Amino acid sequence: MNDHDGNPIGRRQFMTRVAVGATALSLPTRAAPNRPRRPNVIYAFADEHRYQSMSFTEMPALITPNMARLAEQGASFTNCISNYPVCSPHRAILMTGRWPYQQGMIDNDIQLRPDEMTLGRVFKSAGYHTAYIGKWHLGGLRAEPFGFDHSLIWTGTNTHWDTSEYHPADAKPVRPKGYNATLMTDQAIEFIDAHVKDDAPFFLMLSWNPPHASFLDPPEGKKALYPEGSLAQRTNAEVEGESDEKPAIWKQNTWPYYQGYHAHVSAIDDELGRIMAKLDELGIAEDTILVYSADHGSMLGSHGVGGKRQPHEESIRVPFIIRWPGLVPAGLRPAALFGTIDVMPSLCALAGVPVPDTCLGLDFSPTLRGQPGPDPDTQFIMHISKRNASGGQNHPAPIFRGVRSKRYTYAVYPDRPWCLFDNEQDPFQSNNRIDDPALADTRNALDTALRAWVDRAEDPFSTPA
Repeated sequence: MNDHDGNPIGRRQFMTRVAVGATALSLPTRAAPNRPRRPNVIYAFADEHRYQSMSFTEMPALITPNMARLAEQGASFTNCISNYPVCSPHRAILMTGRWPYQQGMIDNDIQLRPDEMTLGRVFKSAGYHTAYIGKWHLGGLRAEPFGFDHSLIWTGTNTHWDTSEYHPADAKPVRPKGYNATLMTDQAIEFIDAHVKDDAPFFLMLSWNPPHASFLDPPEGKKALYPEGSLAQRTNAEVEGESDEKPAIWKQNTWPYYQGYHAHVSAIDDELGRIMAKLDELGIAEDTILVYSADHGSMLGSHGVGGKRQPHEESIRVPFIIRWPGLVPAGLRPAALFGTIDVMPSLCALAGVPVPDTCLGLDFSPTLRGQPGPDPDTQFIMHISKRNASGGQNHPAPIFRGVRSKRYTYAVYPDRPWCLFDNEQDPFQSNNRIDDPALADTRNALDTALRAWVDRAEDPFSTPA
């Protein structure tokens, strides 16, 4: 392992440095001040929801009042980075606080090892009632082996109406009628109702599938909100999309797909609003940490491509909104680079739950309390494998490693440099400056940081000269 300057350090020294400015690896178990017990925790996340697609970020015409209200009442990171913008790899980093080659999830459709220390195990061991409801995508159909008392895993969720199934512990799969995100929320509310009066707090993960494709089946009422042309395309989008020059997987860049994606976002906003209303109804909003986030973004035609698995902002930058009234200052907008790797230690520490020393991210709980906290120079970004992607090795997204700083995005192919974007001067990443002599020193510094991340993550990737 190396430090930020590329100098070798031992594991013990590295783990000490990870916790600088925080107490992630030694935080004592304690309740929040003036609170009768540890807070309930709800971690609700969508699939493929990019940061840019919210009313209070870059799309004021989009109808997302509950996301906006949650941000007004709590904190919203402006630079939340999905370190690996693919479903299963993101979820494994989120669930374990470890990098892909350390826990084995280098692509979709791989089984998470049952011996991993997970969020479910950590909160269960701290006395929480734990539940996982929704899309799992970590292999298998049960969350109990990973520390969840209550497991309702949904499959077949990419078609959002009537065909998805959930899997009870001791019964056959159930295929209910309706919009699967709404049905998942129904189950989450049932869990909250069942445990609100318990002596112990609850920890609930709720994983919605929309706005993940299919983009063409949002609720009709939400689709009607956005007649053609009512939502502006990003200036870097190529919307013709139907050219034979592009692979079929990248042709979904026309208006019906763009409309449907954002209609799904508005539908998810409604589901988030239902959770918020339930907490208000039960009088437990002040005793509950509520998070809304996503596993990765969606290109939607930006740079002429679709999907994710890219180093671009539309792919790697996601919402991370968190509310805990009285503890997280309302309206907080941290600009620090906060990654998937940092969620587990930050969430545990904020709730007063000991952070396992397996976690390799930073503890941002001081930041979330409005205090000085970590301010890393870069976040590690990657696309390791497409063996299990749609189309397998023919999937057009390239393999890469890179870093995102507050100002720059830098990425390399396995055999050569790829891109360097100045996101401050060029927010739509239209001008690749990888060969610009004026940024040679910047490129070298980012390359050094990338090499350090590769070593730290025990990634066998060899950065090109």
